[in-house]
Amino acid sequence: MQQSTQNKRKVLPRKQVAKKMADVLSGIRVPDLPYPAGRLPADAASDWRPLLLSCWMEQRDETVTRLIRSVSLNWSVQQINSAYIADRIMGVFLKTSGLHPELARRIARLRFFFAWRMNLEGAGALHETLIQWLDSLQDCRGWSASGGRSAKVILDQLDALVIAVSGSFDSGDIEPVLAFCRHWEDDAARREQQNERLRHRLLVTEQGAARQRRAEQTARALVGRALQNRQLPQAVVGFIFDHWFRLLKQIVWEEGTEGENWRHAGKLLEWLVWIGDPGLSDQDRNRLYTVGEQIGDRITDVWNRVLDKPLGEEALEGVQAVMVARLRGEIPDLVPALPADDRFSWDSSWLTFSAPAEKEVALMTGRWFVEGEGNSEQRRFFFALLPETCEVLWTNGAGVKLGLLPWSRFVESFDRGTLRLLPPLKPFGEVLAETITSLSVVLERQKLQREQAAKEAKARAEALRREKEEAEQRRQQEQAARQQELARRQQAAAAQQLADEEAEQDRLLREKEAAARELVDSIKLGGWIVEESTGEGQPPVRLKLAVRINASKKLVFVDRLGLNRSEFLVDQLVDEIVAGHIRVLGLSAEFDDTLSRVVGRIRVGRN
Repeated sequence: MQQSTQNKRKVLPRKQVAKKMADVLSGIRVPDLPYPAGRLPADAASDWRPLLLSCWMEQRDETVTRLIRSVSLNWSVQQINSAYIADRIMGVFLKTSGLHPELARRIARLRFFFAWRMNLEGAGALHETLIQWLDSLQDCRGWSASGGRSAKVILDQLDALVIAVSGSFDSGDIEPVLAFCRHWEDDAARREQQNERLRHRLLVTEQGAARQRRAEQTARALVGRALQNRQLPQAVVGFIFDHWFRLLKQIVWEEGTEGENWRHAGKLLEWLVWIGDPGLSDQDRNRLYTVGEQIGDRITDVWNRVLDKPLGEEALEGVQAVMVARLRGEIPDLVPALPADDRFSWDSSWLTFSAPAEKEVALMTGRWFVEGEGNSEQRRFFFALLPETCEVLWTNGAGVKLGLLPWSRFVESFDRGTLRLLPPLKPFGEVLAETITSLSVVLERQKLQREQAAKEAKARAEALRREKEEAEQRRQQEQAARQQELARRQQAAAAQQLADEEAEQDRLLREKEAAARELVDSIKLGGWIVEESTGEGQPPVRLKLAVRINASKKLVFVDRLGLNRSEFLVDQLVDEIVAGHIRVLGLSAEFDDTLSRVVGRIRVGRN
C-alpha cells in the first residue's frame, strides 16, 4: 500500500525543486548521521573540500555519508544534509538511470562534487546546464564495456570530466564543469550527424549483403538437397557446381524464389540428377529418351533468360556425353555428388524461408536489448530486420555493426530470457525531482512530528508547572495549617497556662482568704490590728478589738484611747488582711509566713 501511494505521489515541477531542496537541506534530519549536539558556529565546521577532492581524484565509490562518519571532525547540519541528499540522488540515479553499470557508477561519483556545491550554494548547486548534460547521458544507453573505439571515446570524455571537476574544486568555481558540459553537448551534436550517415550507409550495405547471402544460401540449400546421398558422373557434378549453382544464385538475387525461372531451374536440376543416377533413370527408359531430347534446349533457354552471357557449348559437352552413354545403356563412372568433409555446407530451412509478421517486427525494431549481467552485460540496438534473410541487424546505436542474429534465434533467446529489453531510462532531472519530492514529504512529516513533539513538550511543561504550583499550594496550605495548628496549640497552651495560673491564684487566694479568715476568727477581744497608712505622711494606726457582733459578723475596733471607732465586717476584714492593708498583731508572724509562701508559689508559677 505504501509503495502504491508513493507511485501515485505527484512529482514536483522543476521550478519548485530548487525551493524544496533548500528547505530539505536546512530542515531534514536523518537518523544515525553525526549531527552536532547544538547550533554549531559557522567558523567551527570542518573544511571538507580537501577530503572530497581526494575521494574524487581516487574515483572512489564510497558514499559521502559513510566518509564523514569515518572521520572525527565537526560537521554542520548543512554539510551532513548535503552529503545525504547527494548520496540519495546519485544512489537512485545509479539504480534507475538504465545506463551500463560501469558508466552509471562513474557518473554517480559526482556525489562528492554535488555535496560540496550544495553546502556552498544550497539549491543553486545543480546548474541547469549540468542537469541538461546529465539528462543527455540517455544517448549513451547503448554503451557497453566492449573495448571498442566508440566505447573508449566515452571513457576518454569521462576522464576529462575528472579533470574538470578537480579544477572546480581547486578554483572554487563551477565554471570548469559547465564548460565541460557545453563541450560534451557540442561533440554529441557532431557525433549524431556523423552517426546518421553511418547508420544509413550501414543499412544499405547490410541489405545488399543480406540479399547476396540469401541467394547463396538458398542456392546451396537447393543443390545440397538434390545431391544429398547421390552418386553421379563427374561431368554432371562439375556442371552443377561450375555453372548451374551460379545460375540459381542469380535467379534468387534478381527474382527470389517465387518466379518461373526459379521453378524451371529447380526442375532442370532434378533432371540432371535423375539422368546421372542409374538407380533412378534405369527404371523408365522411355522417359530417359524424352528428357535426353529436351534437357539441352531447356538448360540453354533458362540460362539465356537469366544471364546476359550465353552458356558456352563446351559447358554442356560433359552432360551430353553422359546422356548419350545413358541412352546406350552404359553406366559411367560415379563419384559422390557432394564434397567430402562437409566442405559444401547447406541448410534446407532456406527453402522454406518465411518472413515474420510485420507487427512482431515493429514491436522490436528501434529498441535496446541487454544480454548478460552486471559489468559483463552487452547492450545491442535492434537497428533493422533484414527482410532478405530475416536476420536482426545489431548496432551500438551509433552506426557501428555489432552482429547479425537470425530472427528465429532472436525469438528463442528473448523467450528464454537471455536476451531482454532494456528497461525504460529515467533522466537525471526526473530522478532529482522524484528524490526531492520524496524527501520533502519526509521533511513535512518531520515538521509535523516536531510540532506535535513541541506541543506535547509544552503540554508536559504546563502540566509540570501546574503540578509544581499545586504542590507548592499544598505545601503552603499544609504549612499554614501546621502554623495554625501550632498557633492554636500555643494559644491553647497559653490559655491553659493562664487558666492554670488563674486557678492557682484562685486557690492561693482561697488559701490566703481561708488563712485570713482563720486569723480573723482567732482575734480575741482586746486583740490588736494595725491598719496601714492610707495616705502619704500618715503613720499606721493600731486598733484594738472592742466588740464582736456574731449576728451581723461585724467587728468593732478602737484606738488606744478608745476613740476613733472603726467597724469591719468579717469578710471586709479578711479582704483587707489579704490585701495587706491590715495586720493582726500577735498572730501576724504566722500569717506573714503563710502569705510569703503563697506569694512565692505564685511567682514560681508565672516564671
